[in-house]
Amino acid sequence: MLDRPTRPSRRTLILGGGALVLGGATVAAWATRDRFEGDAMTPGDALAAARSGDVLLVDIRRPDEWNATGIPEGAAPLDMRRDDFAAALTELAGASDRPIALICARGVRSDRLSARLTEAGFTRIIDVPEGMLGSSAGPGWLARELPVVRP
Repeated sequence: MLDRPTRPSRRTLILGGGALVLGGATVAAWATRDRFEGDAMTPGDALAAARSGDVLLVDIRRPDEWNATGIPEGAAPLDMRRDDFAAALTELAGASDRPIALICARGVRSDRLSARLTEAGFTRIIDVPEGMLGSSAGPGWLARELPVVRP
């Protein structure tokens, strides 16, 4: 004889559904944490704005990445891992309300750092989500054949 599957009790369904909802809320909060919801620029626009002095373009990647690909022309290299990153950025920018565009390899780090800097009081942060190597936002600085300088 075949065993009939047992049906969960109403209490089990309610508790399980509540756990699923709470778990989903936790996942949703984690997924959106540190997401930047501000302005963005393409690499070409970032280059033009840096050349004209309208923005301070900052390459936040590591030194080994700068050595591998070069640094975007007009960008200041500033490793985001520095303990004094915010202070060094303030010194570079001269003021926390100066427009600052951040670029990394593929837009992930610049997105997260843009969100954190906005929370820290920087008022004009701009993300370059394509990054140097490209992302779902677009082909990136290098594929667009924009100029780089070697460190």
